[in-house]
Amino acid sequence: MGSLSIWHWLIIAALFVVFFGAKRMPDAARSLGRSLRIFKSEVSEMHNDGKPAGTATAQPAPELPAGQTAPPATETRSESKTL
Repeated sequence: MGSLSIWHWLIIAALFVVFFGAKRMPDAARSLGRSLRIFKSEVSEMHNDGKPAGTATAQPAPELPAGQTAPPATETRSESKTL
């Protein structure tokens, strides 16, 4: 008695089509898919923030001969792409 039968699901689906219209349903599903994809990438990025990068470890700068100065460091910044 506590579970929903196939008839309950069909009534719920019909109500969604009536309320939102058949034209807007694919757009809503597409938006939901994009949102879930962004959420998934952000969660995986949060998990990777605390871990050291495997191959991109910081290496000490090579020592220069006496009397030479190091060239100015250039910073590169990678930004994540948003959809």
